[in-house]
Amino acid sequence: MTIAPSPTANVLWFLPTHGDGRYLGTTVGGRHVSLSYLRQIAQAADELGYYGVLLPTGRSCEDSWIVASALVPLTRRLRYLVAVRPGLQSPSVAARMTATLDRISEGRLLINVVTGGDPVENKGDGIFLNHDERYEVTREFLSVYRDLLAEKTVEFKGKHISIEDGRLLFPPHQAGGPPLYFGGSSDAGIDVAVDTVDKYLTWGEPPAQVADKINRVNAVAQARGRKVSFGIRLHVIVRETSEEAWKAADELIAHVSDETIASAQKIFSRMDSVGQQRMAQLHGGRRDKLEISPNLWAGVGLVRGGAGTALVGDPQTVAARIKEYQDIGIDTFIMSGYPHLEEAYRFAELVFPLLSLNNAGNVTPLRVNTGPFGETIANEHRPLKQASQS
Repeated sequence: MTIAPSPTANVLWFLPTHGDGRYLGTTVGGRHVSLSYLRQIAQAADELGYYGVLLPTGRSCEDSWIVASALVPLTRRLRYLVAVRPGLQSPSVAARMTATLDRISEGRLLINVVTGGDPVENKGDGIFLNHDERYEVTREFLSVYRDLLAEKTVEFKGKHISIEDGRLLFPPHQAGGPPLYFGGSSDAGIDVAVDTVDKYLTWGEPPAQVADKINRVNAVAQARGRKVSFGIRLHVIVRETSEEAWKAADELIAHVSDETIASAQKIFSRMDSVGQQRMAQLHGGRRDKLEISPNLWAGVGLVRGGAGTALVGDPQTVAARIKEYQDIGIDTFIMSGYPHLEEAYRFAELVFPLLSLNNAGNVTPLRVNTGPFGETIANEHRPLKQASQS
């Protein structure tokens, strides 16, 4: 059975706890990602009406739980998509952390289940399991973790995890715990996803490839009597004209050297993540054929791991491409752009009015004082209202 199109969407933004700037692969235009800067992005996302923000995880990032805990009291509606790490955390400790932050945020917590796809980084964290063994751990972890958040007493003895008299004394705010998000393109990853999570995530591959993947996941889920929804992780470069957007894409990698690309691709090649391998195959480490599908640009993936593609174009074009993904069943879009503060505004101001958002009531109207009318002319009168040129 094919997946029904999604008429509406949730749009999340990204908190760049691993770094930000105006250009990729260089210190030129780099920014100090302080708590103050992350607060600006989170509060902008909250005010603009984003559904939530994703916080990355790994040794290249600030700890997502601590950053989320610091920002939750400074925002009103924004949800925080924070990672649990099977194999790095006890499921019982992770459940207590989850329940606490869910209560403190009054139900604004979402959980991203991250198995980890870099064997070298994993060994630095004390994990010496192969690819499929890590997914075995993930399955056992989630079995315990979900039962604890459902306020069950857990007795569990698995291959990797054993729990006796596991209990939560203080339950989460959301009944049964926050929704679970998960991305895994391998057979082992999909096998775990269809049994355990609420939303399956993919990185930004061309629509035909995404459709093949999620139809496969959906078929397995249906065969097992489960329903899974779908999300996608993308960057975006939107400007008022397509020419400006493509120029901005070129400028984003203007300081990236061939040596930097080669070094990054060498690191990516050591990873056993199937999703990362699929990202690398889109561009092959070459910068001459980066538009891999209409308005889908793979330049980010030359030097950035994980999500490596961006939607590029004017507002109408970007919205049309998003709707193409909605037509194949994607209902959640986790977006980002460089620098993250400015691009959060651009995307919300230019594209949100063209989308059907689930939380449209949270989108702040674009008003200046009692406008919208722009800046007062000569301290005397407001400019005349004109039709948008974009």
